Amino acid sequence: MNHGPDDQGPHGLDSDELALRRMLQHAVEEIEPRDGTLDHLRRAVPARRARKRQALVGVAAACLFVGTAVPALVHVSNVTDSSVNSSNAGHGEQAQGGAGQGEVAEGGENTSGGSSGKTQDEGKGSEKDEDKDTGTGPGTGSGSPDNPLATSPVGVAACTADQLGVANQTADVPDLSGTVYGTFRFSNISTADCTVNGPGTLGFTTSGAADATKISSLRHVAGDAAAGLPDPSQELTGLVLKPGDAYDVKFAWVPSETCPTTSDPSPDPTPDPTPTENTTGATEGTSTGGDTGTSTQLMTAETTADGSVTITNTTEAGAPTAMVVVSNACAGTIYWTGVLAGA
Repeated sequence: MNHGPDDQGPHGLDSDELALRRMLQHAVEEIEPRDGTLDHLRRAVPARRARKRQALVGVAAACLFVGTAVPALVHVSNVTDSSVNSSNAGHGEQAQGGAGQGEVAEGGENTSGGSSGKTQDEGKGSEKDEDKDTGTGPGTGSGSPDNPLATSPVGVAACTADQLGVANQTADVPDLSGTVYGTFRFSNISTADCTVNGPGTLGFTTSGAADATKISSLRHVAGDAAAGLPDPSQELTGLVLKPGDAYDVKFAWVPSETCPTTSDPSPDPTPDPTPTENTTGATEGTSTGGDTGTSTQLMTAETTADGSVTITNTTEAGAPTAMVVVSNACAGTIYWTGVLAGA
């Protein structure tokens, strides 16, 4: 339907549009906004605009961060790749031609070994330090790393000769096999703490029928002939002695031969007299006579030769020295322990 200029209303709308407008206005004329709607709109519109501005600022900041982070990441990646390649190349050259053939990087470090080689050297050094702390003196099992007393504390000086004294020196009676066990005990006689790091030295002297060439001394190890000695795991490589405290060094004399026997001739206490008659023929008027006498019977008695071994133990400080005498000892082996905590 075409409308001419005469059909237009005062607002430039057609009659149909005016009718539709009136219908819409009539439909919503009873609708009214709730109380506070205008105030809500006054607050919500600026808040929405602020959120939009914050979103725009966040996007701009993210773009700036990406723009600066990507070049740095690319640079780090290039440096890491070059380090990995040089390290791999150095390891390859070392495997083929040995260490020392790689190129020298800045600072004088050889790239053939890399940082891993340096770490391995430091590990070896630490292993050597651990070996130094695992015991003193010959024999195995002279210290146990599980023992909390097996390391010398820092700051406590070693015991001197003036700080130590002989507290006890004993030897037990021989057992059924003839083995003799004994103990040397030393105590701290000073007023200051000190550290004992080893059992000192053990020596021996012989007398009588004892043969020094048939006697030896060995540190006690698990499974040896001195089964009555404490297990080597109980030995300490470092022990702090407070004033009055003591430590022990135990030993065992294990004979390998008995002392020799000697034969001493002795006269029979009841000699048997036997008369002897001597009859000679008489010639030229001489008379005959007889001589009588006694002869002594000798008996041989076997006795064991007297031999003994004097065992000594001198502290690590060089003094004092404890000693015990083992009787009826002519040949054998002396087994001795490390430092043991005194009872």
